[in-house]
Amino acid sequence: MGENARLMEDFEQRRKIAEQGGGSEKLRRLQEEGKLAARERIELLVDEGTFLELGALNGSDLSGGGSFGNGDGLIGGLAKVEGRPVVVQAGDKTVFAGTEGAVHLKKSKDLHHYAQKRGLPMFNLNEGGGLRMPDGMGSDGISDKLFPPEMLLNRRGIPQITAILGDSYGGPTWTAVSSDFVTQVKGSTMAVAGPRILEMATGQKISPEELGGWTVHAKNTGQADAFGNTEQECIEQMKAFFRFMPQNAHELPPIKETSDSPERLLKNVLDILPDRRNQVYDMHRILAEIVDDGEYFEYKAAYGEALLAAFAHMGGRAVGIIANQPKKYAGAAGPKECEKATDFICLCDSFHIPLIFLHDTPGFRVSMEAEKEKMPTKIMVWNQALAQSTVPKISVVIRKSIGAAYGNMCGPGMGADFVVAWPTAEINFTGPEVGVNVVYGRQLQQAEDPQKERQALLEGWAFDSSPYKAAGKHLLDDVIDPRDTRKFICRTLEFSCAANGGKSERRLANWPTGF
Repeated sequence: MGENARLMEDFEQRRKIAEQGGGSEKLRRLQEEGKLAARERIELLVDEGTFLELGALNGSDLSGGGSFGNGDGLIGGLAKVEGRPVVVQAGDKTVFAGTEGAVHLKKSKDLHHYAQKRGLPMFNLNEGGGLRMPDGMGSDGISDKLFPPEMLLNRRGIPQITAILGDSYGGPTWTAVSSDFVTQVKGSTMAVAGPRILEMATGQKISPEELGGWTVHAKNTGQADAFGNTEQECIEQMKAFFRFMPQNAHELPPIKETSDSPERLLKNVLDILPDRRNQVYDMHRILAEIVDDGEYFEYKAAYGEALLAAFAHMGGRAVGIIANQPKKYAGAAGPKECEKATDFICLCDSFHIPLIFLHDTPGFRVSMEAEKEKMPTKIMVWNQALAQSTVPKISVVIRKSIGAAYGNMCGPGMGADFVVAWPTAEINFTGPEVGVNVVYGRQLQQAEDPQKERQALLEGWAFDSSPYKAAGKHLLDDVIDPRDTRKFICRTLEFSCAANGGKSERRLANWPTGF
């Protein structure tokens, strides 16, 4: 055998071993557990035949890495997702349990840097145990393995899209909570450190699910935005989110082809809205009527459920929708809803996605518990984000919009391009029942027939709350036929995006990715 042939044989053997990750036995165990290997996850995400791997022959730079240190616990490179170029990395649980050594961290840093340099979206398929103990021990070990600038100074220059597909601690968690979108597979854990380290450090015994399972993040933290029963479902959610995103901060989101006419009338919308003003209904049904083809992608669906945040298309254009949900707490926002709204406004404004607001709220959900969670601050942070956002904003008052919540939902004077109301709108400082009780309480106590007097006062108060007085003074742009809502939004979007496609000034790009 000639020297060249020998070298090629050695090369092919090394590549073959690299493709096996931590070895066939570990891959077999993954399969028995019903889990996908890192390369299988990448194959599910990217277009067939497009993955260009970088660093396949990496290994730990510490002694003991051996032949099964391939990739040093991270597989990464370039690929296409639905025809669009991206950077992708996937933690490899079969190599050092997916922990992060020096080479692993350098590769990840280089991939992030290249994505930012060339304006390529970054996909992270996460699973792993954080910093590898031997690599991080000692003052020298930890000193060059702290948080990289690529993570901290991204400035939302590119979409960062992450999936938690297995137990993730340390680095994979830092990446997730710094991302624009996070999906988590049910049965996995996302936390700072694992239960074993927690028990050793504090004596606290807790299960992985209690520590950072999907219900913790869905209901309590909001640190994940969507959840899937399977890894495949989570990867599809990543793709669904990506369809609304531009390649980078310099570009507009892609236009989606649709045969759904922008002039379509909403024939069923008045059947959805109840005649009784205090009767609940599901705002999802209104959304489905308004948007292209009835399709939308909800964001943080289980967090702050009295407020809906969703991506959709209007006339083919990507939009973000913030809508009160009367089905939950009558649509009254609490601390979590405030955080959700702020997060969503920052995300949409950073990536040039116009915002649509649909009002039906009796005000904020105030209580002693809410005050302990800094409700005033959360209300005002929402307002600050709204005030600094520069994407086109269109606001529609469907039913109730009461008190300060009228402002947070982008009412008059809050930077909307257009604010309109349906004839069913009720706009006031407070709701009629509360207002009548406060203002006319003594009069009602002295009335011969308090119930009759209250009803008369309520009728007068309801008249004062109608949208026509504000429209008459041009404090609203118009009162519109509810059936024309889609047509109105599509038309006004065309005008408000005419000059530069609706690009924002990205004043919110430096805001944190969590609140």
